[in-house]
Amino acid sequence: MRENLQGSLYMVIAMAGFAVNDSIVKSLGGILNLGQTLMLRGMFATAMIFVLARLFGQWRSPRVLVMPRVLQRVSGEMLATVCFITALFNMPIGNATAILQALPLALTAAAALFLGEPVGKRRLAAILIGFAGVMVIIRPGMEGFTIYSILALIAVGACVVRDLTTRILPRDIPGLMITFSTSLAVTLMGAAIIPFQGWNPVGATELAKVAAASIFLIIGYYFVIAAMRIGDIGFVSPFRYAVLIFAMVIGFFAFGEHPDLLTLAGSAIIVATGIYTLYRERVVHRQSITPPPNRS
Repeated sequence: MRENLQGSLYMVIAMAGFAVNDSIVKSLGGILNLGQTLMLRGMFATAMIFVLARLFGQWRSPRVLVMPRVLQRVSGEMLATVCFITALFNMPIGNATAILQALPLALTAAAALFLGEPVGKRRLAAILIGFAGVMVIIRPGMEGFTIYSILALIAVGACVVRDLTTRILPRDIPGLMITFSTSLAVTLMGAAIIPFQGWNPVGATELAKVAAASIFLIIGYYFVIAAMRIGDIGFVSPFRYAVLIFAMVIGFFAFGEHPDLLTLAGSAIIVATGIYTLYRERVVHRQSITPPPNRS
């Protein structure tokens, strides 16, 4: 139980870091292109992670970076990053973040399917209702529907691959080493994209924003890994919903965004089903450790 509570706290810290990072990245949209954003932010982040890994004694042989499971996790992160930042550049931060909140539900379902974690009929029903909430936000076939909503949904699937792989990584691989591999890969991907998008002028203000985004990104990377490794997926994952609060508050004050009723309704459905899923997980856990009554 203590590990789950600690994991949930780590997840909230991670979500705060990601929300601030996302808001800074969004503010760079239209100034820097996708490749520049990924490469410049990644250069700052990778350098800082390397220093931290050496400082805290978590640096290991570079051979760790090419382990199949590590590469699998990195691939998921790369796809998620490209899809989500592209969506973030082109839609309200609250909407993009709300769609991403399908991740805890998708993780619970995927953990049952691939890791054998038990999920009963009630939680399965909650997961399906939660995905209906995602459809309310995306609104396929309606005026508010855009391709960028689909990109945000693809990012959810990529994050599932990333987080499930994190769960099965060897425990002797330090969190900062995993974070370094992810940041380095995203940086190289950004550099590979630049020839296709060109280079926009970069001033001191943009560099300062990129550096700040890097710091908050590192906070998010590190604490989400710590959360997934220390706590049960079914318990820790719903605390990702904290990012929705952070994102909507930032969107309102920083970008003047006002989520419409459908977005709020869909978000409420997702959060409610996530909370119910968490509640049912705890009920099942208590039942599994409570001995049957003595009938003798």
